[in-house]
Amino acid sequence: MANPKVAFYWCASCGGCEEAVVDLNETVLKVTEAVDIVLWPVALDFKYKDVEAMADGEITVAFINGAIRLDEQQEIAALLRRKSQLVVAFGACAHMGGIPALANFKDRESILSRVYSEVPTVVNPDRIVPQTESVCGRHKLELPGFWDKVCRLDEVIPVDYYLPGCPPMPDTIVNAVMAILEGKLPARGTVLSPNRNMCKECSRLPKKPEKITLSRFVRPYEAVVPDDECFLAHGVVCMGPATRSGCGERCLKGNMPCRGCYGPCDETPDQGAAMLSALSTLIDGTDASATERIAGSFDDIAGTVYRFSASGSLAYKGALLPKGGTK
Repeated sequence: MANPKVAFYWCASCGGCEEAVVDLNETVLKVTEAVDIVLWPVALDFKYKDVEAMADGEITVAFINGAIRLDEQQEIAALLRRKSQLVVAFGACAHMGGIPALANFKDRESILSRVYSEVPTVVNPDRIVPQTESVCGRHKLELPGFWDKVCRLDEVIPVDYYLPGCPPMPDTIVNAVMAILEGKLPARGTVLSPNRNMCKECSRLPKKPEKITLSRFVRPYEAVVPDDECFLAHGVVCMGPATRSGCGERCLKGNMPCRGCYGPCDETPDQGAAMLSALSTLIDGTDASATERIAGSFDDIAGTVYRFSASGSLAYKGALLPKGGTK
């Protein structure tokens, strides 16, 4: 019996999810023995035409990491959706938009202007920006279209499962792969990580005060937090109250607050809104001016609470983020 066919693809992301596969170490050898990899551009020389020639549904599972911002990314995602029985949104960017989706706080034109004209080291007096088509002599050069919005993977194609994290932890990956190979997957649409809140399993919980009241927020470098005490009790924003567990507390064990990369639990529709709600209960404000002063000490609110989940968030649907067409 032929091995299951597996595809990996990298869209708008940093590449950490590709490294996470390599971080499986010797386990990756067991995985590769059990499957046939038919697409993995970052590591192996496959061509898109090889995938196009396959029958629809011939690929058992496609792991797609990264958000969607370019025409090419959408086209390859749609191709893999057609050729695959299962599609897994691999990592925070595919799952929720990730760091790239913070660009949704700006529009397409301002981003291009900043990158190609306003950055101090750029010399571009004619303010030339990339075009989808350019003619150079007898040759026509093409680039993929740059969208106005950064999308989660499931905004452009149907997704069967979500593998959270920036990047996903090795055991999260192995458990998901083995569940697929053994046919022991949960209902489609499931996030393949425990649906439990990070704070409830935090190793710092024993020393968390019964009641936390904050007179100001501080950045991590401004506080000395003992490695067994709650960050929030020291005024450092930790995304634990609005984040699911399953990461192994890798940031907390490094004495850094949770960044929220595993996303919210199933019952939380918007991670950023949930975090703001949690923080609002901690502010020790006796009047409006005190509350405003304390809230004003929270540097980069949107970039913190929506660090990984800006795509499709209530903030975007509301009005905090610029509106516009998909492209």
